[in-house]
Amino acid sequence: MRERGIKTHDGGQLALYTYGTEDAPGERRVVLIGGAFLTALIYRPFSLALAKGLGEGWAVDVYDRRGRGKSTDQPHNYSMTTEIADVRTVMDATDAQNILGHSLGGSVALNAAQAFAGTRHQPRKLAVYDAAVNIDGSMDTDWLTGFEESVDQGNINLALARMKRGMHPGTALARVPEPVLVGLMAVVSRTKVNRMFRELMPSGVGELKAAFDANVSPRDFSVLPPNTHFMVGKKSPKYYKVTAARLHAAVPGSTLEVSPKGFHGSVPAAVKELVSDISDYFTR
Repeated sequence: MRERGIKTHDGGQLALYTYGTEDAPGERRVVLIGGAFLTALIYRPFSLALAKGLGEGWAVDVYDRRGRGKSTDQPHNYSMTTEIADVRTVMDATDAQNILGHSLGGSVALNAAQAFAGTRHQPRKLAVYDAAVNIDGSMDTDWLTGFEESVDQGNINLALARMKRGMHPGTALARVPEPVLVGLMAVVSRTKVNRMFRELMPSGVGELKAAFDANVSPRDFSVLPPNTHFMVGKKSPKYYKVTAARLHAAVPGSTLEVSPKGFHGSVPAAVKELVSDISDYFTR
């Protein structure tokens, strides 16, 4: 693995990690954009597995988005525009021509590819897994206000509870009374991953609002590459399946794949089936 820092357009810095063949050419490089509340190093097992699956002469470049890991904090005027500019910075630094986004990173990937349409940064191939995008009202975002308020008040357990309920509408989890769920979050937040969630809550507010605040119509993404590959886990919350289907319908020539054993965390967990499917997409 190669680690380095790269400068952003606004004077910030992004921590960039490269796995596989460090000097791979652009057409054999995949930029991995991670989800909310997760650092680049959480994706290390997946990045190693994907680099191996892609084969000799390929590289996987994963970076810490703003406000996490060794990257600088979100700027005062942070928005999806910031995320798009950072994707461009990473592509310039690596010459990568392929993009893979997971969860909220899928939202960043789709918005970036839309912005890059017709330019030299337009990805050769684009894949997203469980993309967290608000497509034509596919997600109820009313919970974001309460989530932000609880983070501002320092009540992280309540923030976690509201986020869990908001991101899993229609499930048994969403029907759990808020006070009970808050108590549950107090217990599970002691795990290593949830401790990281707590640390990244402030930046999480900004990125969730950037991704979900505005309703995005499916036709906005019609300019994406015709070979765009939408992936969703069969065991993932229904919201991601609805979103993937709407995106697939909006992008002529795109493909939609349901991972039979897939769940929302399949990417950082480096589930073998998913690694194989993603490798096949980029190499075929």
